Amino acid sequence: MDVGRQVEKRPGEEVKNAAVNLASSGNNAVVSSDRPPLLPLNNDASSEERRNRDGEDKERRTREAEERERQSKEQRAGFHPLQHRFVFWYTRRTPGVRSQTSYEDSMKRIAEFSTAEGFWSCYCHLARASTLPNPTDFHLFKEGIRPLWEDAANRSGGKWIIRFKKLVSGRFWEDLVLAIIGDQLEYGDSVCGAVLSIRYGEDILSVWNKNAGNNQAVMALRDSIKRHLHLPVSYLMEYKPHDASLRDNSSFRNTWLRG
Repeated sequence: MDVGRQVEKRPGEEVKNAAVNLASSGNNAVVSSDRPPLLPLNNDASSEERRNRDGEDKERRTREAEERERQSKEQRAGFHPLQHRFVFWYTRRTPGVRSQTSYEDSMKRIAEFSTAEGFWSCYCHLARASTLPNPTDFHLFKEGIRPLWEDAANRSGGKWIIRFKKLVSGRFWEDLVLAIIGDQLEYGDSVCGAVLSIRYGEDILSVWNKNAGNNQAVMALRDSIKRHLHLPVSYLMEYKPHDASLRDNSSFRNTWLRG
C-alpha cells in the first residue's frame, strides 16, 4: 500500500496514523498522557548514607585486620596476651565547675596495651603518684570505654572509692592495676576501669563497674578489692552510682554506701 498517496487522499486520517506510528517507533518518541509527569527521585540523602556506611565498614575492616596482624606478631614474639586490651588516660583538671565538654577536652589518651610485656613497657614510663601535681587523674580503662560517667558502658554503673593519705597511694595503685589487667577481681567482666585521683589533702583510688543495681556484684567487688590491696576488713570504702554524680556534679561527695 502506498502510504504517501493515502496521505494525499485523506490527509487528516493519514496524518493521525502517521503520528501514532511515529509515537510507537523509535526511542526518542514522546507519547502524551493525561497523568502528571513523575518527579525525579532525590537520592542525595540515601547516597550519602551509603557512602558513610561504606566508609565505616572499610574503617572497621582495616582496624580488624590491623588487630589480627598485631596479635599475630605478639604471638610469634612469645608475648603473654591479657584478657582485655587496656588504655591509660591522663587528666590535668582545671579547678572550677565540671562540664562534660571541658572535662572531655582535658583527657589525653597516653598509652594502650594488650599483653603483659606491653603493660610493663608503658607503665615503666609513667610518672609515679608522688610526683603528680594537684589535681590530676590517671585512668586505666578497658578499650572502648571512656573514663566518663556519660559513656554507655558506665551510665548504669558506679564506683567504689578508697581514700588514702598523701604519698602512700602509689603502691596501692600499682596493686590495683595489676589485679585489673590480670582479671583477678570478682565480677571482673563488670569492671570498666580504675582511676587514681591526686587531690590536695588526699589521694583517691576508685574502681568503676557497669551495674550499680546489682548489689551482689557491687559488694563482692568491694571485698575483692580489699583482699588484693591487703586492706583490713574494717577499712572504709564508699560507693557512688554515676547517675548520682551526674545529678550533683561531683565524683566523691554525697556517697551512697559505705563499708
